[in-house]
Amino acid sequence: MNKKLILISIIVFIVGIIIGGYLFRDVQPRSFLAIDHCDDNCLNPNELLGLIGSVGVQKLPGLIPFIVKETNKTIVIDSPIHEAAIHYIIIPKKDIKDAGDISESDRDYLIDAYAVIGQIIREKNLTRYKIYTNGPSYQTVNYIHFHLLSNDIEK
Repeated sequence: MNKKLILISIIVFIVGIIIGGYLFRDVQPRSFLAIDHCDDNCLNPNELLGLIGSVGVQKLPGLIPFIVKETNKTIVIDSPIHEAAIHYIIIPKKDIKDAGDISESDRDYLIDAYAVIGQIIREKNLTRYKIYTNGPSYQTVNYIHFHLLSNDIEK
């Protein structure tokens, strides 16, 4: 019986490594394991959350709660922590750490994110709203995202 349990444990471990490799295969490489010392390449907790968020947004969007709208390049969620009556978080489905990492290849994802923001503004007839993103020192999750806030009441 012990041999059976050991064999099952080994199989589960190997399957876990394969699934993890599949889920993390396309994300931006960021070193977070440094045993002896940590230099500028190590992930802080916010960066680790960003990496996990990247995998979630790209590979498992169906598991994300509070989805308001989704395209093939953008996902919008209703923020669990509201700073206004309407508080949506708009997330491009591409691994971009922050505005300082934006490159030409990110163009389509950023245009789509702003197009989706425009759709929401028109659908809800928002006239007083704010759109913002934070830099790395102000982000809770180091993964580029935009906030759409408004205190307009839906008409």
